[in-house]
Amino acid sequence: MSDQSIDYDVEFRAITKRFGSLVAVNGVSLKVRKGEFLSLLGPSGCGKTTSLRMIAGFEQPDEGELLIGGSDAVGIPPYRRDVNTVFQQYALFPHMSILDNVCYGLKQRKVSRRERRAKAGEALELVQLTGRDSHRPAMLSGGQQQRVALARALVMNPRVLLLDEPLGALDLKLRKEMQIELKRIQDQVGITFIYVTHDQEEALSMSDRVAVMSNGVIEQLDTPRAIYDHPLTAFVADFIGDMNFLEGRVAESADGGYAIDAGEGVVVRGRGHPAGAAIVRVGIRPERIVVERGNGSGTANSARCEVLTKMYLGDQVQLILRLANGSEFVVREQRTSAAPAIDSLEPGDTATARWDEAAPLLMADLQPQKDGE
Repeated sequence: MSDQSIDYDVEFRAITKRFGSLVAVNGVSLKVRKGEFLSLLGPSGCGKTTSLRMIAGFEQPDEGELLIGGSDAVGIPPYRRDVNTVFQQYALFPHMSILDNVCYGLKQRKVSRRERRAKAGEALELVQLTGRDSHRPAMLSGGQQQRVALARALVMNPRVLLLDEPLGALDLKLRKEMQIELKRIQDQVGITFIYVTHDQEEALSMSDRVAVMSNGVIEQLDTPRAIYDHPLTAFVADFIGDMNFLEGRVAESADGGYAIDAGEGVVVRGRGHPAGAAIVRVGIRPERIVVERGNGSGTANSARCEVLTKMYLGDQVQLILRLANGSEFVVREQRTSAAPAIDSLEPGDTATARWDEAAPLLMADLQPQKDGE
């Protein structure tokens, strides 16, 4: 075992997992750094839960190597792996007290009663449930039960904590509170967290890095900011936040910039290199677009449009626009910084959408990224 390998708590080396003719995970390579909070993010059926189950030992890969702490884990049963899993279903013992629920794994390990109760007390303090030791699970709210499940996993002091959509059963307000709590706990204990979710906001808000998965491969693995600001593929751009797309022919490309003729008088100027492709796609985030009333001049990075709908989202105003080519744009502006024009616009009005040269993101025709470090 090399020194380099133990810098990573989990390593996938070209792992493939099949269920009959379905390839659930397809040649994925991934290195999870010691002590990081990594999220596996993607839609249902993308391979994220299967990947987690292989780390836990509930599934075995058909091809490739799986290392935990630098050691081969393929074929090692779940109870002999230095990992613990927190599921969406809390799976607490209803007839046991909270303290006994948290102590259960330590009792199975033949830890003395005094030591296991002391460790369980520390774990309950960590999840802010001190004083609830004698309660039964039915006496707790859903969020409190999830904290007990978390304490029960953490008390075992695993190398890696696996979390499979653990907040899915909670209401929105409680989910947001628990997101903050999970990040605080992970920072405090320093254990590697691998978190599975289909909720992009959840992944972006908590993670050190995010692996966006689709069809059994990792499309992109990077920090939340890089994933949002610089998506590598159209799938990532569309899945992470909202994205408006324009396609067109490259009219010029020089000096680190380009111009694309998107038709109907729309010319997109941006930064980057279209890599010689004749037809390219760019994405523009809703918050990078401003809207003006009326038909503006036909300059680059502007598009004449019709207002379809207008919505107030608390601190934001959202417009859905129809461009001359029939495509729809979503525009979102903070109400505090929005131009007065956006408040006066109504469905049916004619308007002009504008954006600056830094806004368009070039959707390069890249192969999905499989190797992440």
